[in-house]
Amino acid sequence: MIEEGELKHLLLIAINSAYRAGALIMEVYNSGNFQVNLKSDATPLTLADRKANTEIVEALMKTRIPVLSEEGRNLLYEERKGWEYFWLVDPLDGTKEFIKRNGEFTVNIALVYNGFPIMGVVFVPVLEQLYFGIKNIGSFKIDKFIGELQDIAELDKLISHSPKLPLPKHDKDFIIVTSRSHPTDDTQKYIDKQKLLHPAVKTIARGSSLKICMVAEGQANVYPRYGVTTEWDTAAGQAIAENAGVQVLSLEDGQRLRYNKENLENPFFIVKLSDDIVS
Repeated sequence: MIEEGELKHLLLIAINSAYRAGALIMEVYNSGNFQVNLKSDATPLTLADRKANTEIVEALMKTRIPVLSEEGRNLLYEERKGWEYFWLVDPLDGTKEFIKRNGEFTVNIALVYNGFPIMGVVFVPVLEQLYFGIKNIGSFKIDKFIGELQDIAELDKLISHSPKLPLPKHDKDFIIVTSRSHPTDDTQKYIDKQKLLHPAVKTIARGSSLKICMVAEGQANVYPRYGVTTEWDTAAGQAIAENAGVQVLSLEDGQRLRYNKENLENPFFIVKLSDDIVS
C-alpha cells in the first residue's frame, strides 16, 4: 500500500485540482452560458462539467495512477478490472443543482484501493468549502479554502488547523438528509418509519455529495438513498465519511459500498452516524 507521505502528496494534488476545477466551474456559473447538452442517459452535461473534467484528469494523470471519470464512463471493464489503485472523479456532482443555480454542487475526487476509497476530496465552489478525508489520519472541513497549497508542509499545517470530523451536533432532533432532486416513495417510507422511533425528526434536502458530507460532519444522523447513483457520485464522500467514523453501507447486504464493479451503478445505500440507526 502507498505510504502515508506519498498519500499526502496525492491528497495535495487532489485538493489543488479540485480547487482549480471549482474556479473554472464558477466562471461558467457566473457567466450564465451553461451550454447544456444531454448525455446518453438523458442527464445534463454543461460546459462547466467539461472544463472541470479536463482540468482534473490532466492533473491526476501526472500521478501515473489510472483515472475513471464520469465523463470517461465508457472505459471497458476489461481495461480497468485489474486496477489496484485508481482515481474516481465526478468533476461536477449536482449538475441539476448547478443549472438551478442553488449552489448545491461539488467537485468530487477519490483515490480507490482494491475496491474501497481511502482518500476523498469534496470541494463546494460557491461556498469555498473543502471537505477531505485520508486513511489513518481522519476527515476535516475548511469553511473558506481560497488558494492552492504549495507543498506538504502547507498541507500538514492545514490539517493541524482544520476542525476534525465529525463536529459536535447541536441540534437534538433526529435529522434525515435526503436528495433534493431525486425524492422517492421508499425514502418517504423510511422517514415515516423513523418518526415512529424518534420523538423529533427533521428532514433536510440537499444536492450532490453534500448529503454524505452532512452526516460525516455530524450535522445529520442519516442519509438513506433509495435511488440510482453511480460510483463517482459517492466515492469521495464515502472516504470522508468512513475516515470520520461514519458508515456507508449497501441496503442489499449491509456491506461497505465497493468500487470498480463491472456495473458502475451503486446499490441502494445508507450513510449513518452509528450502529443504533436502523435501515
